[in-house]
This record gives sequence, structure tokens and C-alpha cells, in this order.
Amino acid sequence: MNITFRQLRLFLALAETGSVSAAARVMHVTQPTASMQLKEVTQAVGVPLYEVISKKIHLTDMGRELAHTARDMMQTWAAFEQGVDGVKGLARGKLRVAVVSTAKYFMPRLIGSFCKKYPEIDVSLEILNRDGVVQRMRDNLDDLYIMSQPPLDLDLSDEIFMTNPLVLVAAMRSPLVKASAVSLASLAEQRFILREKGSGTRMGVDQFFKKHKFRPDIRMELGSNEAIKEAVAGGLGIGIVSRHALHGHQKEHGVAVVEVKGFPIQSNWHIVHPASKRLSPIATAFKLHMRKERVGQT
Repeated sequence: MNITFRQLRLFLALAETGSVSAAARVMHVTQPTASMQLKEVTQAVGVPLYEVISKKIHLTDMGRELAHTARDMMQTWAAFEQGVDGVKGLARGKLRVAVVSTAKYFMPRLIGSFCKKYPEIDVSLEILNRDGVVQRMRDNLDDLYIMSQPPLDLDLSDEIFMTNPLVLVAAMRSPLVKASAVSLASLAEQRFILREKGSGTRMGVDQFFKKHKFRPDIRMELGSNEAIKEAVAGGLGIGIVSRHALHGHQKEHGVAVVEVKGFPIQSNWHIVHPASKRLSPIATAFKLHMRKERVGQT
């Protein structure tokens, strides 16, 4: 099988963009050249790698296998290049990080301080819900992943690097804000506004309620901390969010933390990646940087 490194890059661009013309732009070649090269890749493999349905590219099972293999090869090669640069005293390359949405409150600062130390490094930051981050991990698309509830069905390198306390918030005008030592049982009549099922925050909250045999009256489930804060500020109920969503404050944008017995719910931020993955020098350096910085540690 005779496939060049550049052809593999082109096929990977096709897999990631879903378009021959877009892949051609990524590789800085003309569309006819890209089409010819992709045809040669298919002929070399000997089985169909993709098909066109409604003008959109869809990879076959073997096409997905080739994309996965090509991605592993590119990441291994990038790590080699970074190692060579390190020997030469250089620090350049690309860092790919995927984080769950709540981590957006501190990750940009961590990345910013890292880039000040290594200005030649390009950083790709993907901010998604937990399911999206887990899927990217399964597809091996990034160097590192930041989340509060790593999946249990994957063999992972998992390191806790920062706490993620979950606090209960109410509208500032609510009597709960002025009360002290509110019991969980006294909240049985309150309407709760929680994150969507499957999110790391919701998983931590559900585990806490199950442990204390408490059944919340859930008014609505929302997909972001901002939406929960707005709903709580509007008087629709009480909510539970990461303290990071309040930027370290007790009060913010019409909501305030309620002092409830048993709160905050203890949770942690994890740095994870597949256990079999060989981290690049840049990813290793960023992991060390996160350990040292621990932005927002409480």
C-alpha cells in the first residue's frame, strides 16, 4: 500500500471538514488536485473510504478506521517534531485541549499564562458539554481533557488538579439568602433549576441528593450556568452551580450563595487523557503548568 504522508493529511482534512473543497483549502491545493489525491488513496487501500450523499461526504467504516490511524500518526509525528524542537531549545507546535462548559470560567486564564511563557505555541480550545468532550476523547482528537466527571468505561490517565465546589444559589431578594444554616430538608418545597442530565455538575448533584435521600422538585433543566443564573435571578426557583460560575463571588448578577448544611457539594476538576496516549512535550508542559497555577483554588 503506497500512500504518502501528505495524502494522509489530506484524507484527515476530508474527514474533519466533510468536504473535498474545504480539505483542499486546508492543504492549500486546488480542488481537482485534492480529488485526484483522494482517489489515489482509495485505490491504494482497495475499498471505498467515503461516499457522497446529498453533496456531503460520509466516511465508510474503513474510512473512519483510516482517519483514526492517520490522526494517531499525525499526533505521533507532532510529538517527535516537538521533541526535536526541545533538543534545539525551541518551544513551538500546537496544543489541543477540550473542556466541559463550566471550565470556561478559568481555562482561558490558564491558557493565557501558558502562552505568555511559550508565545510560539498555537492552542486549540474546544468548549463543549460533557458528552461532546467524552466523544472527542473516544475519537482521540485532543491532547488533554478537563472535566469534573470522567467516564468510567475508558482506560484513562486521571489526575485531580483543582476543587470544583457546587453551591446553591437563590435570587438576592429571597429570604434564603439572609438565613443561616439552612437545612436540606427545608428545601423540599422549593423549585429547583438544575443543569441538564449527563452534565458533570448534574451528575455530582444527583449523587449528593441520592446519598442524602432527598428528592428535589425540579422545575426545569437548563444547558448552561448562565441560563440557570438568569432563571434563578428571575425568581423561577433555586439552582446549583459551580462556584467558578460566580467568578469567586458570593453574589453575582442577581443571585447569591445560600448557606446550606452539607454544601458546597464537593467535586473536583480532572485532567484526563487515554492511558495509552503518549503526551507531546507541549501537552506535558501544559499539564505541569496547570498543576502549578490552580486558578481559583479554594
